[in-house]
Amino acid sequence: FIEQRSPPPIIAMNRRQAEYLGHLRTSEQVFVLGPAGTGKTWLAATYAADLYRLGTVNKIILTRPNVPCGRSLGFFPGSMEKKFAPWAVPVTEAIRDRLGEAVYDLAVKNGDIEVVPFEVMRGRTWKEAFVLLDEAQNTSIIEMKMFLTRLGYGSKAVITGDVSQIDLPKGQLSGLIDAERVLKRVKGMAFTRFTSADVVRPPLVARIVDAYDAQRASSRAREA
Repeated sequence: FIEQRSPPPIIAMNRRQAEYLGHLRTSEQVFVLGPAGTGKTWLAATYAADLYRLGTVNKIILTRPNVPCGRSLGFFPGSMEKKFAPWAVPVTEAIRDRLGEAVYDLAVKNGDIEVVPFEVMRGRTWKEAFVLLDEAQNTSIIEMKMFLTRLGYGSKAVITGDVSQIDLPKGQLSGLIDAERVLKRVKGMAFTRFTSADVVRPPLVARIVDAYDAQRASSRAREA
């Protein structure tokens, strides 16, 4: 038996984070879109740890599509699971910090915390689980539908992504963009969209986001 410490409550750092936390508490599937530095993945991971600690869910599953923004994972040694695991380090560190090292290590040993390649999601059904799909802008429409229909009883799914960083082949529509358009009014789902104004890292990060957004908007205007 490992005694679990009670961590401090999760505190929203701005209005949009407060909205996001509200959706995490009340919705079965939560979409959160926005740039890096807004806390969208950290808040999901920390909230997942709280649900696990309280026994509300029995499992935490972490995944993302295998669409590289640089060198393909195929270049690196080891199995797909070993290649995939380093991506999850920031997420698993947030969960470890929230649960405490002993509880976290036991959860991993028991298979209660899984880092799963997106390719093996088809055919699975999650029951009493918290499932985090990160980098969801790199799912296709078919992949997103497949993922969203895996939800079982007592489970919650959080889908995060930044639609300014899509690495899909040119001309292929992101499943995240399509889901926001198709599912916005579906009961049980919630959407939060962060902007550079919600970045909680140093102000320079927000200015970087704005600069790239302005450049992209200018490029679209020239192409029109």
